[in-house]
Amino acid sequence: MNTEQVWDAFRRWGHLEAAIDPLGRLKAMSHPELEVEGQAAERARAVYCRSIGVEFMHIPYPDRVGWIAERMESPRAEPDRVRVLEQLVRAETFEQVLQRRYIGTKRYSLEGSDALIPLLFEVLEGAAEQGAEQAIIGMSHRGRLNVMMWVVGKPALDIFAAFEDVDPRSVLGSGDVKYHVGATGAYLAENGRQIRISLVSNASHLEAVDPVLLGRARAKQEHFAEHGAARVLPILLHGDAAFAGQGIVAESLNLADIPGFSVGGTVHVIVNNLIGFTTTPPVLHSSRYASDVARRLPIPIFHVNGEDPDVVIQVARMALDYRYAFSSDVVVDLIGYRRHGHSEVDDPTVTQPLLYRQVLDRPPLWRLYAGAAGLDLAAIEEMRRHVRGELEAEQEKARELSAAPVLRTLPAYWSGYAGGPYDPAFEVDTGVPRERLADIANRISSVPEGFHVHPKVKRLLAERRRMGNGAQPVDWGMAEALAFGSLLWEGTRVRLSGQDSRRGTFNQRHSVLIDVSNEQEWAPLAHLHPGQAVFEPYDTPLSEAAPLGFEFGFSRDFPEALVLWEAQFGDLANGAQVIIDQFVSATEDKWGLLSGLVLLLPHGYEGQGPEHSSARLERFLQLAGEDNLQICQPSTAAQYFHLLRRQALRKWRKPLVVFTPKGMLRHPRAVSPLEPFTSGRFLTVVPDREVSEATRILISTGKVVHELRAERDRHADRATAVIALEQLYPFPERELEEEINRHGAAREIVWVQEEPANMGALFFVAPRLDRLGGSRHFRSIKRSASASPATGSMKAHALEQAALLALAFTRLEAA
Repeated sequence: MNTEQVWDAFRRWGHLEAAIDPLGRLKAMSHPELEVEGQAAERARAVYCRSIGVEFMHIPYPDRVGWIAERMESPRAEPDRVRVLEQLVRAETFEQVLQRRYIGTKRYSLEGSDALIPLLFEVLEGAAEQGAEQAIIGMSHRGRLNVMMWVVGKPALDIFAAFEDVDPRSVLGSGDVKYHVGATGAYLAENGRQIRISLVSNASHLEAVDPVLLGRARAKQEHFAEHGAARVLPILLHGDAAFAGQGIVAESLNLADIPGFSVGGTVHVIVNNLIGFTTTPPVLHSSRYASDVARRLPIPIFHVNGEDPDVVIQVARMALDYRYAFSSDVVVDLIGYRRHGHSEVDDPTVTQPLLYRQVLDRPPLWRLYAGAAGLDLAAIEEMRRHVRGELEAEQEKARELSAAPVLRTLPAYWSGYAGGPYDPAFEVDTGVPRERLADIANRISSVPEGFHVHPKVKRLLAERRRMGNGAQPVDWGMAEALAFGSLLWEGTRVRLSGQDSRRGTFNQRHSVLIDVSNEQEWAPLAHLHPGQAVFEPYDTPLSEAAPLGFEFGFSRDFPEALVLWEAQFGDLANGAQVIIDQFVSATEDKWGLLSGLVLLLPHGYEGQGPEHSSARLERFLQLAGEDNLQICQPSTAAQYFHLLRRQALRKWRKPLVVFTPKGMLRHPRAVSPLEPFTSGRFLTVVPDREVSEATRILISTGKVVHELRAERDRHADRATAVIALEQLYPFPERELEEEINRHGAAREIVWVQEEPANMGALFFVAPRLDRLGGSRHFRSIKRSASASPATGSMKAHALEQAALLALAFTRLEAA
């Protein structure tokens, strides 16, 4: 091998021999191309087989590979060792104070991976030199309090207060534990630039925060007119077991360069203890490194020994600079150990007795570093006493607090919005003048000269022009376009994403037109008038958890926008159930934070099989409480129009779950004339105007309302009222009671749903309707357990639905 071949071999395989594990658990691995001797091999081994092992030769871009090689092979600058030592002392002393003062309390110590603190400081210093104004950090519980204190800059008093239980009710059904909450602060860099820092609230589902952080970072970047990706730096800290094991990591990494989801590169740091709870690497991942999932991307992975702080700092700066140089993700695999068990109440000697004999005798990192650097141990001990004294004084003050401090300050753009209980004062009129609707319709049905529209889409555009001018009823797709268009016209940004969402699963949207001659794209809603807001329709990868998490995050930092995520079929939303359970439905209760995210979930038993029928209305109703969600199933195009505009225009910010139709998208009974779009509001209950003095009341939602009214017409029944319950939560008790009481002669109230009894809204509405009905008899009609959507065929579905509707018109006496 010549000299260049030797260097190339070490660039490619040197990480296999690198001394990156301070406890020697990750053994060096031989490779034939590294079995060489000579001066070139000696020099290359000194670069690529010391405390850094870098994987970068898989990157297919020569300029990036060359950049890393040059940085690795150039002399490194010496860090300010006194400053680094102080950071290590502060990190370890903080943990020791917590350990002594709060024995038996979980804190998920950073000890054994203390080098994370100087690593983050170096990343922030580099970001300040690059002009960053904000950094947003996502992480799970390991070391979170330490990061919150020293990196985010929260006062020790605030953190100790969480241990003193000054508000003991804070986690009894609401609130969250101290190592999940978020925080905001500021970092003052050596060049005088201040970086605002946000530490994102996270659930126990360790990596669930990943896409949420990315969405928040993208939204923060969008607030800047230019260079947003340079001004806002996303940093994600991971655990080794979670990074390798949780699928949402791969989903989130996959968003890195997807249009509409890129954040200009994320700095990933794996805080790698080579253990997960009590489980060792051979059981945690099938590859050598926990980081190997990141090799699906053309990005560098730096493995670094966590007991070599000088090298850790070198890697931190390389990672930061690489991110800014190439707008790319980068991974730092910081390998250390865990001084205690999974938490401080866990005894690790039960499952790893030999490892923890080794850990027990291991000096703290600050002592090892001071010895290697030849620093004055007496001066360091004095520094430790001083830091400990400061912390203990703050801990004493925390005992006197009567209320837990708030750890975060919301950005100014949240000042105009509110959460909490529903108040009718939040309501706004959502109609749009007829002239404006016509103008929007004319513009979205036009294309640039020379743009070749598909013949089918051309007919659709002609229909939409007629709809917007009142020449024919407005269908569901056009109602949505008018809602989006009117909001954009008025200055409200609209962001929509999902699988196939630009076209729409059912060909109902066509928000982006494709020129059939050259596949050029045209988004009509983005070209209404020069001063309009931004329209962003994006198709997503074939996954649910990360895209939904991303949109939730975006909504958290762009409250003035209408942000929507659409499931291809509503059933598939369960692929994102963790995001729905831990973030969408619970963020306000746990962390006092708001979101106006909209979920569009196609729903209905149209005979398309068990995975294309039910968006699981019952699951969302089970999550509903204390006005945390809005759950709606509008039955007409006009209702959908007003619902979308209501979500954007009123200042009550709550997630909105919309059960959207499939077969009813163009159905004559679901379309609306233009007039209802010009005034009024979304109706939580739509009365039956065809029957005035009913003796019997049927109540349902969505397409079943139309099917019941059609069945009533077939029976020539003028004594049965069919009421549409358009909003299930918050339950519109007053409005529904008024409509029920309008039919004073009615002696029977019937809830009708196409779902079986253990699904749908029956469990939720039954006690409420029974109460509202007073002396009236209440019963329910639902699909039998044997007639589940698993029957699959359209013919079977039609027979089941006919039987359901017939039963709805069976009188009480006969039943």
